[in-house]
Amino acid sequence: EKEHYRLEFCTGKKYAPFSEKDRIVNDLERHWVQMKFDEHYAKINQPLWNHEYKRHGICCSNLYDQRAYFLLAMRLKEKFDLLTTLRTHGITPGTKHTFGEIQNAIKTVTNNVDPDLKCVQHIKGVPELKEIGICFNPAADSFFQCRHSNTCDETGNTRILFRR
Repeated sequence: EKEHYRLEFCTGKKYAPFSEKDRIVNDLERHWVQMKFDEHYAKINQPLWNHEYKRHGICCSNLYDQRAYFLLAMRLKEKFDLLTTLRTHGITPGTKHTFGEIQNAIKTVTNNVDPDLKCVQHIKGVPELKEIGICFNPAADSFFQCRHSNTCDETGNTRILFRR
């Protein structure tokens, strides 16, 4: 079987924060919100974008510079519009669904290739969907099956809360 790309933890040029005056900052703030951080701190230090670039973006630096990487990521987010896909399959904020139901909804836009669903324990032990990962090759023109992080119960009937 062909070796799959693992676009994580590569080495290369470090993240350089975007100038606050750069238009990309407004786009990133709308599409890739740094919710865990104080707004002023986030705007200057850009910790989430730094983390994502260090973890994934550097791996594509031979194809895309930092700016192009984030523009591509935002374009892919819009193109695959997972919130609409989930809604189309009846998965709306506040509802609970099995791993298989959520995975199958996402697979309708990934040419039937597995995403990586990540869960966290919500109040009273209810698992909550935290993140959906879709894996692309470096050129971002084809999907490959993501390694499952195994943070959700994939075995069957456990219902996972989708809170948004």
